[in-house]
Amino acid sequence: MKSLKGPGLFLAQFVGDEAPFNSLDGIAKWAADLGYKALQVPTLDPRLFDLKKAAESKSYCAEIAGKLADHGLVISELSTHLQGQLVAVHPAYDDLFDGFAPSAVHGNRKARQEWAIEQMMLAAKASANFGLTGHASFSGALAWPYFYPWPQRPQGLVEEAFAELGRLWRPILDAFDAAGVDVCYELHPGEDLHDGATFERFLDAVDGHSRANILYDPSHMILQQLDYLRFIDIYHDRIRAFHVKDAEYNSDGKSGVYGSYHSWLERPGRFRSLGDGQVDFGGIFSKLSQYDFDGWAVLEWEDCLKCSEDGAREGAIFIKDHMIRVTDKAFDDFADSGADSETNRRLLGLS
Repeated sequence: MKSLKGPGLFLAQFVGDEAPFNSLDGIAKWAADLGYKALQVPTLDPRLFDLKKAAESKSYCAEIAGKLADHGLVISELSTHLQGQLVAVHPAYDDLFDGFAPSAVHGNRKARQEWAIEQMMLAAKASANFGLTGHASFSGALAWPYFYPWPQRPQGLVEEAFAELGRLWRPILDAFDAAGVDVCYELHPGEDLHDGATFERFLDAVDGHSRANILYDPSHMILQQLDYLRFIDIYHDRIRAFHVKDAEYNSDGKSGVYGSYHSWLERPGRFRSLGDGQVDFGGIFSKLSQYDFDGWAVLEWEDCLKCSEDGAREGAIFIKDHMIRVTDKAFDDFADSGADSETNRRLLGLS
């Protein structure tokens, strides 16, 4: 049996213009002082990271790794959530998602997509240069505007969307395979890969590609009212990364899973800081340990109520308290009868 590693921290929600959040060294010291052991690093913010340089220069990667090591930290995964989103974008979201890309490709769908794919290729090389085995990303979405079947969807619409998604991602997955790195898709509403069934559709579209895997985040499953513990039983062999994020779902007589166009504060389903929501993390850590998941338990903080710095401080303690150091012996070893093969056959009436 293997033990999870942690606590880790996803930096995306903490980067800002003020110190210590405006540099990798500053935010690393802050995270280490809170008790974090690893950082999941977003690759689009130049204040923290230069993805192109990381893909081309092992010395740059060694410099980054050394800077983190000075604070007792390592990288758990690199993240291209925003770039992965732009691999596949339905036109309805063009204006909104242009903000994730350089201004030079705004208003040009083809150029933006080419930029996103190139970013993913760079991420494969950069992850390999750091000696990482997993990479965190989004899938993007073509079919999401049609998630509810009204008006009635034309025959084959969803199948065509996933076929195209597979066509776009296959060369990226091949590049990650060459680099020896798994792509861990965060299953997330707004992405075509947002639950187990859609992940299976995608696997079919890429012929079960071995590098197509899952970043497990139970908060998104709470909001969809999906059985997040049973999910682990079904997909544990594809879970290669883990976001420790809490959520709650409180339906009422007015609003349900679709949220009624409410803000996050008013939605029945909303993200919470660790321990403030409804996720059974005891069950999750137990199941992941049962299935020998030995990756990082990484806090992704999102909460519409609590201050982010309080969430990060409490989160490090929460994850540490949920870590399971798996046993190397059976609890009833003290009662071992010491029987051998001949004794076993005699007990069975075979000799």
